[in-house]
Amino acid sequence: MKLQDIYIYPIKSLGGIRLESWTLEERGFTHDRRWMLVDEHGKFMSQRSLHKMALLQVTLGENGLKVTDKTNADRYLFIPFESEAEGKISVQIWEDEVEAELLDKKYGAWFSDFLEVSARLVRMPLSAQRRLKPKYAVNGESVSFADGMPYLLIGQASLDDLNGRLMDPVGMERFRPNLVFSGNTAFEEDEWDTVKIGDAEFKITKPCARCVMTTVDQNTGSKGKEPLKTLAKYRTMDNKVMFGQNMLLLSGSRVQLGDSLIPKNK
Repeated sequence: MKLQDIYIYPIKSLGGIRLESWTLEERGFTHDRRWMLVDEHGKFMSQRSLHKMALLQVTLGENGLKVTDKTNADRYLFIPFESEAEGKISVQIWEDEVEAELLDKKYGAWFSDFLEVSARLVRMPLSAQRRLKPKYAVNGESVSFADGMPYLLIGQASLDDLNGRLMDPVGMERFRPNLVFSGNTAFEEDEWDTVKIGDAEFKITKPCARCVMTTVDQNTGSKGKEPLKTLAKYRTMDNKVMFGQNMLLLSGSRVQLGDSLIPKNK
């Protein structure tokens, strides 16, 4: 089994970036979900209700992020890594509250104009501590602005299995993984306890419960019923639809495409 794809999503719920090699941190890949859009109450914003967020693509530059409208390449925003914060605010991601840096209102204004709803851009400072739930943590790990876990792993064979059941196949981007591997059988990753990827080792914490965000077409921003409807027929556990495995980092500092995977079963 080999590592096929590496993805990061610097701004939560916006388009991801495929990389050939990248650095690992406790709270997730470097730059992964370190920025986030929040409403006037500090609550996180996502494609679950704002499907138009799917039309914003993020790319990585030497000095910052570039956000581009997928339908109009002339409409873009540059966000320097060293952007000065206007101050700190408390933001909410599900049941978690965490301190974040509020970035210049010009960024929020750009997103507000595009999304046609009030938005502010925040960044996670290094000092922020968003602890994993104790039942999943190994050493009191923290996580970024991701929904709940630092890393998400999916096998290509699992997507192939799903697409064999769909009238219209979907791409892996619907599921927003960090790591995709090839050379396995469908859903083999369900049985793993730990996995070595190159020199890095990860702990599988739990299956990833999927939501309506998987039904948003990442090219058009339109919402349908699939693939969630079909997944629910054969991947429902404890009343949740599962696809992919959440993980945390045990050791290692970098992975690259082509790295071998060596799993250890539960």
